[in-house]
Amino acid sequence: MMRCLLSGGLFFLVACQHPKKTEAEAPAADDVRTPVTVTEVATTTLQTYVDLNATSAFLQSNFIKATANGYIKQVHVKLGQRVAPGQTAFVIRTKEAEALGNTVNRLDPSFHFTGIIPIRVTAAGYIQELHHQPGDYVQDGEQLAVLTDANSFGFILNIPYELRTYAAPGTALDVTLPDGRRLPGKVARVLPGVDSVAQTQQVLLRVDNAGMLPQNLIGRVRITRSQKQGAQSLPKAAVLSDEAQENFWVMKMIDSITAVKVPVVRGMETSDRVEIVRPQFAAGDRIILTGNYGLPDTAKVIIQKGTQ
Repeated sequence: MMRCLLSGGLFFLVACQHPKKTEAEAPAADDVRTPVTVTEVATTTLQTYVDLNATSAFLQSNFIKATANGYIKQVHVKLGQRVAPGQTAFVIRTKEAEALGNTVNRLDPSFHFTGIIPIRVTAAGYIQELHHQPGDYVQDGEQLAVLTDANSFGFILNIPYELRTYAAPGTALDVTLPDGRRLPGKVARVLPGVDSVAQTQQVLLRVDNAGMLPQNLIGRVRITRSQKQGAQSLPKAAVLSDEAQENFWVMKMIDSITAVKVPVVRGMETSDRVEIVRPQFAAGDRIILTGNYGLPDTAKVIIQKGTQ
């Protein structure tokens, strides 16, 4: 009988203590905290811009021509060679000298009749085409080679017509090459035609320190549409909005574990940042960057390590 009473008492004691253990294991609502990362407001220069392609080109070509009928004796240029004004490109011997030169010299050696005519380059540039070789017979005025004018080198930018005000003559526009080099450039002139399909207008950019660049090289030109210095801004992910995109707010930390909703007025927007016009945040204010979606107006959070 005594053993039965002891067993019953032990069962009653365990049954009474079991609810207390369950209640202790359940976390309180106030202890539930959302993991977040935070950022700070930055004062930076914000820009909105458009990146466009520009193609290198020589806009003007010169022709090296024969100045008399005769035979080409020497060729002093090669394809792709850069030449300077006054440099000899070809040497021609007239057909009269070819036929009579030796006879005349035998009759009168003091006459020194050679009939040799040097053909010189008149402008700096690159030999783009070479049409003849030694031994060829050419006529007066015949084209011997095509010379691209080095002074006409530049980049052709096809700019949408609505952006033409950002590329007026004299405007500074840099050209970034595929290898990462950036060439300072300036708008030399705007060509009068507009592409009927794309509605773009051609703009010629002159670049400095271009060196030896080939034709048809594609570079990138950034056109700044608007710019604001000293703007208070946040990453886009830190700014929340309603479904209608009419009201905007951020979640600001007021202590180490509490964040509150703060309505904001947005300004300029770039690809990754948003200007905050109002309110004016203080230096060091912490704004939730991730984990902010769906938080109530006042929320308990836990800041993940290494994100402050």
